Amino acid sequence: MSRSVEFFERQFQRQVKAREFALNPFEQTALDYVRGDVLDLGCGLGNLALEAARHGCTVTAIDGSATGIARICEAAREEHLAVEALESDLACFHIAREYDAVIAIGLLMFFRQSRALELLADIQAHVCAGGLAVVNTLIEGTTYLDMFTPGEYYLFRHNELAERFAGWAIEIERYDEFPAPGGVKVFATVIARKTGAPHQGQSELPR
Repeated sequence: MSRSVEFFERQFQRQVKAREFALNPFEQTALDYVRGDVLDLGCGLGNLALEAARHGCTVTAIDGSATGIARICEAAREEHLAVEALESDLACFHIAREYDAVIAIGLLMFFRQSRALELLADIQAHVCAGGLAVVNTLIEGTTYLDMFTPGEYYLFRHNELAERFAGWAIEIERYDEFPAPGGVKVFATVIARKTGAPHQGQSELPR
């Protein structure tokens, strides 16, 4: 098990025991945008996936944490929510079909540069025309690195994430800094709409 997976397994087990399921600021922002058929990559405890389903979305939630996936399955079953939760190694996961929205909050930084960029391209390729990508990642300036496996992470340049959405309609581009034990975390968030008309049979999603 990688250092990153161990880090989050411990955190998730504590949060489940304490029933700490509040949306973080990035998830709260994403919730205002996502509609329809949603893929949540690196979904963690599923706080956003479950809340999106409560708001009428159909959600596929993917994570490498057994604790996170078990919690999502239990909550979805109890509330009869349209959420399918799957445990998968995101280091080698490939998206199989298109979605109205693909979310990757706090995910891409946990891979080497080549894999982070490959997964970002996979996300972009599998957003329906007129749909949304919601991507959030740590960037350069971050000094808190305890959750990373040494040599197995990538911090994007300050504007790099937005630059890689050239040709998309940027709905949100923001940068946030938060204190962390012994340092800081610096995040970039991009919510971008794929240009082009919706596919035949796909109605345009409300904004």
